[in-house]
Formats: sequence, structure tokens, C-alpha cells
Amino acid sequence: MTIRILCVDDHPLLREGIATLVATQPDMALVAEASSGREAIAQFRQHRPDVTLMDVQMDEMNGIEAIIAIRAEWPGAKFIVLTTYAGDVLAQRALKAGAFAYVLKGSIRKEILDTIRDVSRGLKRIEPNVAADLAKHQSDASLTPREIQVLSLVAAGNSNKLIAAQLHINEETAKTHIKSILAKLDANDRTHAVTLGLQRGVIGF
Repeated sequence: MTIRILCVDDHPLLREGIATLVATQPDMALVAEASSGREAIAQFRQHRPDVTLMDVQMDEMNGIEAIIAIRAEWPGAKFIVLTTYAGDVLAQRALKAGAFAYVLKGSIRKEILDTIRDVSRGLKRIEPNVAADLAKHQSDASLTPREIQVLSLVAAGNSNKLIAAQLHINEETAKTHIKSILAKLDANDRTHAVTLGLQRGVIGF
């Protein structure tokens, strides 16, 4: 049987690359494409693919939100999450949302075809380096909601004083949150913490 595929990514070149790979496979067919989470939902409703390749970081509605929305209507939908980073927090969110596999974009040419076949059979597949990050950085997911707020404000370039004002806390409390964030992320400084937070999916872009 032919595996029917929906590809969702906001970069046309990546979608074209996947389309080229899929076109070489006699047991696969790319039935639809989408460039956002909202488009993905509409295309899924129309085509009911066997496997959906879903980008994580997209404007308007991200991939994880789209997975949750689609699975609310079709609990048996099968997803492969595509992402630039081996971000363990994003991996946890994607897998919790119902993704069967998590593939780094840099490994698509090597990994995607076998992963599609595995997922179409109902198997879960996670790249070894992603699994290693999941094990290595489990504490990242333990950032409290307040610490995630603080880190997001740091990423936006706010000083401790401005962070305190925006969150209606005193400056010493803001400093305490930042110290805790650095420890949990094993970061050297604020800039390093933001970089790690983005790469691992603790905060969004």
C-alpha cells in the first residue's frame, strides 16, 4: 500500500527537498503540503494522510499546537516532528502531544524515509542524539512557569529592573529567579541561558 504523506513546513525549499525524496519511493506519495499549523489542519481534514511531517517552529500556530488540534479530531493521526534543534523540552512536548518520531532537519535525507515507514506501521522512532539530550537535560523541563517567563524577558533584552517591574516583583526576586535558571540550564551567564533555552525549546523564538 502507498503511504500518503502531508508535509508541513514554512520553508518552501525544505518541502521541495522532501517532495523530491518521496517521489523516488514507489511506496510513498506526497498528497499535500502546508506552510503553517492552521493550513496543516485544513489539509489534514481534506486529505487524511497516513503520516504527517510537522515542523515545530512556525508563525501563527506552531506544530505542536497543530498536532494537538488534529489529534482532537483524529486520535489515530501519526506525526513525525521536524526541527532544527535537538531540543529536549520540545521533544517532550511533541511526544506528549502524540508525535511518533522526532527528526532533526539536518538528518532528513538520511533518516526521513525509514522513519516514515516505521511510523506508518505504528512504530515510534527517536534519533539517538535526541534521546541522549532527553536524558542529559531532563532538568530543563523543570523550570517553573515563572522562570520561563523570566527567561523569555531576558531573551527580549530586559534588565533585572525591567523584569521585576513587568512581573510585579522586586529586583532581588528577579535575580534569584535568574540564578536558579542558570543553575538548572547549566549556563555560564544570561546570554548562554537564552541560547540554551532557545536551542532546547524551553522558550520560543
